[in-house]
Amino acid sequence: MHPLRSHPGYLAALAHRISGLVLALFLPAHFLLLGTALEGVGALDSALAFTDNPVVKIAEWGLVVLLALHLFFGVRLLVLELAAPARLRHGTVLDRWVIPGLVAALLVGGVFVVHVL
Repeated sequence: MHPLRSHPGYLAALAHRISGLVLALFLPAHFLLLGTALEGVGALDSALAFTDNPVVKIAEWGLVVLLALHLFFGVRLLVLELAAPARLRHGTVLDRWVIPGLVAALLVGGVFVVHVL
């Protein structure tokens, strides 16, 4: 593996892009589920009953973690591109945000699990 591909900043950028793609794929499914409300109460109730499936709950947890990861790594990217002076762009100061961003995303997922159970 190329040495730059194991760099924390590269891994954070990769995670940000992948989480964005997964979220973009999820949104149409989410809107279709919400669209069942237009078909009546029975259709919405059956769609919501589907979301009680444990596999769907795990997928929802994953989406919440990916959303939080996308948020935290996106903020890191904005700081890197817009606010950071040139000396920070080439240093490791913003690379220290990678692990806390990952931990924060997992904490958000933990809060989601507590509220869902």
